[in-house]
Amino acid sequence: MRAAGRFLSMLLLSERPPERWMSKPTVAIHTEDLSKRYKEITAVEGMSVSVYRGEVFGLLGPNGAGKTTTISMLLGLVRPTSGGATVLGYDMRTHPSAALRRVGALVEAAFYPYLSARENLWVMAQMSGGVASKRIDAMLDRVGLLARASSAVRTFSLGMKQRLGLAAALVHDPELLILDEPTIGLDPAGMIEIRELILRLAKEEGKTVFLSSHLLHEVEQVCDRVLILQQGRTIACGRVDELLGQGGWIEVRVARATEAAVVLEALEWVAGVQLREDVLYVDAPVERAADLTAALAAHGLYLSGLQVQDRSLESYFLDVTEGQPGTSSGG
Repeated sequence: MRAAGRFLSMLLLSERPPERWMSKPTVAIHTEDLSKRYKEITAVEGMSVSVYRGEVFGLLGPNGAGKTTTISMLLGLVRPTSGGATVLGYDMRTHPSAALRRVGALVEAAFYPYLSARENLWVMAQMSGGVASKRIDAMLDRVGLLARASSAVRTFSLGMKQRLGLAAALVHDPELLILDEPTIGLDPAGMIEIRELILRLAKEEGKTVFLSSHLLHEVEQVCDRVLILQQGRTIACGRVDELLGQGGWIEVRVARATEAAVVLEALEWVAGVQLREDVLYVDAPVERAADLTAALAAHGLYLSGLQVQDRSLESYFLDVTEGQPGTSSGG
């Protein structure tokens, strides 16, 4: 299928940092052939990628694709079978503690249920040398929990625990945040708040954010670059704007639709044409809409309507994973 060929031909594009970091291309995370196998199951296979300081980087994939396993290796919780990772310049096989002092992480947040939110943050802050009480309250306020600072965590909903987990990740002012499904359990308003917070942390405070998610719509709105995993393997990696700029759908209404479909399918830059209920759906770069109109006019075919549909991250994900094997049981 030509559509799949066009997308797969542009995999692994743009390993350079976004333009605003080109003057100082400092790497926050680097993996080289990072792999993890559990007997006959390969959870992560040969991941090689660089994450640059100050960007929001998304690790995408369905449940079981290897996202949590990858994060666990980056945090030194799981030892790779082969390959390795450096975090903030430290090799996680030999100097994990030095790296983790400068990292904030949210991975399956767990708390002391009978302690308050404020007390839980105080306990966690001691692990990194402690912080002032006003810093704890500032972080609770930042995630919208200051009013419940004195409440026992056992009374919190899943979404509130996620917020508290993010506050715990931020309390010692880390350079790098590693977040596993940060919006899970949140209502739509909470998702928007966390999304805006992540953007502020990166764009205004210069923090690097590495997050995993299966919510493609959320990721599309916050991430500069993404890596897509399928059964532990890297299927695509690149800047979101470039990945989505590879194509889109152009909806065409024309009287002689069947004849028009033949004309359009012959164009080199058209990946495919579908005819549904007298409407043509053309898989082509949206910026070629004028060329499409001209090609039809050259054959005496004139449009009664045209509408372009930009590609979403969700549709791109479905395109690049089409025909790929199913997911594994690696997290």
